[in-house]
Amino acid sequence: MNLEKFRVRTDLAFESLDLQKMQYANEVIDEEFEQDNLKIKRTVITDNVGKEIGKKPGLYYVLDTQAIKTHDHDDLKKCENALTQIIKDVLRVENITIKSRGLIVGLGNVNVTPDSLGPSVIDNVIVTRHMFLLNPNEVSEGISDVSAIAPGVMGNTGIETYDIIEAIVKKIEIDYLLVVDALASKSISRVNKTIQVTNTGISPGSGVGNSRKEISKETMGIPVIAIGVPTVVDAVTIAHDTIDFLLRYFNYQLINEGRPSQNVIVGPEKINADEVALPSEEFRKEILGGFGVLSEDEKIRLLQEVLTPNGYNLMVTPKEVDIDIQDLSEVISGAIDRALHTIVDNGIIT
Repeated sequence: MNLEKFRVRTDLAFESLDLQKMQYANEVIDEEFEQDNLKIKRTVITDNVGKEIGKKPGLYYVLDTQAIKTHDHDDLKKCENALTQIIKDVLRVENITIKSRGLIVGLGNVNVTPDSLGPSVIDNVIVTRHMFLLNPNEVSEGISDVSAIAPGVMGNTGIETYDIIEAIVKKIEIDYLLVVDALASKSISRVNKTIQVTNTGISPGSGVGNSRKEISKETMGIPVIAIGVPTVVDAVTIAHDTIDFLLRYFNYQLINEGRPSQNVIVGPEKINADEVALPSEEFRKEILGGFGVLSEDEKIRLLQEVLTPNGYNLMVTPKEVDIDIQDLSEVISGAIDRALHTIVDNGIIT
């Protein structure tokens, strides 16, 4: 059985990092900090590390939030504040200022909800290029030259997304691209809860195994900042995570068996799986046989070996994806506006 021919599917760079197994782990800059109780990870991937994990070298930010699930206005605003600062930092790294001219690109299919994040963001961002063309002397200080487009998908237009963007870049004067797209994750806990920002560009459709031409600084000749959110996972990921959660739940029950607090619980108990260790190898083997002692990668690849050839490795999204996409698009568009236009960030325009 050739397990190596299947690759774990994720667009999130940090999910591809395994510092304990990597040859060039010492080259990775990996920082974690919090803002308003939001977890933020800043990772710099070198050329050696990029080749090792199959990701482009560059700067990667990851923002984790529960705000999209709670739909709480205050939590969403905190998420927007944090994302604004992240985008500003990536702009600074690329030497992009308020005088730079930008094109915001919303990738995805507006007719498919989990893939509609990009077009939804475009519907909400502030565009100003027409103001600079008509009356440049009357444009207020603190407003940047920004245009936007949602190019659709090749299945609807018959045109490669890359070719549409390249044509626009050649036609009008653009200093940078800011691309928004839906991604895929290898963890169900990150769906609609994690926002990634990077200066390495993006390959449209890569998350669902339908990768198109890469949109990056190398291919476009200008900086490309990509903002993405995993909105789908595949069936392999769901099966793997469910088995993992079950094992951790069994271990939690074993550890807490006989404690008085357990006697007052009358229904299913909610536990944080991240805080519970896996049971011993002996217990895992007793419950799951040989499958229980496989490594994480081996389990995922075995599930792929079984499901993929039969067409059962479906892409799945939460049932409440409609409201999640709405909140995500408002958070991301608000953060983009504030990062690009100081007049907006200062509260003069809301």
